[in-house]
Amino acid sequence: MSTIDPAGAFPLGDRTVKRLGYGAMQLAGPGVFGPPKDRDGALAVLREAVRLGVDHIDTSDFYGPHVTNQLIREALAPYPDDLAIVTKIGARRGADGSWNPAYSPEELTQAVHDNLRNLGLDVIEVVNLRIMFDIHGPAEGSIEAPLTALAELRRQGLVRHIGLSNVTPAQIAQGRGICPIVCVQNQYNLAHRADDALIDDLARDGVAYTPFFPLGGFNPLQSSTLSDVATRLGATPMQVALAWLLRRAPNILLIPGTSSIAHLHENLAAGALVLPGDALKALDGAAAVGGA
Repeated sequence: MSTIDPAGAFPLGDRTVKRLGYGAMQLAGPGVFGPPKDRDGALAVLREAVRLGVDHIDTSDFYGPHVTNQLIREALAPYPDDLAIVTKIGARRGADGSWNPAYSPEELTQAVHDNLRNLGLDVIEVVNLRIMFDIHGPAEGSIEAPLTALAELRRQGLVRHIGLSNVTPAQIAQGRGICPIVCVQNQYNLAHRADDALIDDLARDGVAYTPFFPLGGFNPLQSSTLSDVATRLGATPMQVALAWLLRRAPNILLIPGTSSIAHLHENLAAGALVLPGDALKALDGAAAVGGA
């Protein structure tokens, strides 16, 4: 049995995926821009993830741009029948590596076709619409126009399911009035818990929640409680952070990313990590005070 199996599974659209998946963002070059330093190593990580039982890979054609999708195709096509590839649109990269909104119907249509071509797919399992009213986090504003354009691409059969990323509860409610929403992808971790109530609401409705930056992202979370628990359990802080997320709610799907096979094994081993009650209580308390 793979170490990810104890983490269980949860519905994503009309299929069920294991709750520990893989995020491909780190396979691109520095700043998620340009090619990887070690192309063969990147291909090996992707193949090893699938060999270990991963059936949910998160990517985007604006990683690189184009780089991660082309790597995924080279490493894994023809794809296993049970592999769900989830991508996101709504942004484009500037020549300087900047992240810029790309919301017009023409830009969204082009983005879907770019993802299809570079992944070598006829239809994408899930496309997340990334909202970028504020690059630093969710910000209010109507998502009707871009989501309606994406829903039309779903009607055309290019996309099976739609999700939302970097969104507020009000935007999710608006989105669900336009088309079915199968997942939400926001920042969430031990210290960054603004979506606590939202996660519980989505769980009751059977909607998956995919947190990004489980250990703080580009500014790693510094928590003595997290480090102490990890030391006591003979685990890494990342493993403890992932295990805590798995315990947090049944609808949480994890997509930890790495360009290292060793770190891939470490991350996926979090699926079998048991957090004792006192450790869980300590971590919950650390979250309540912002990870101190």
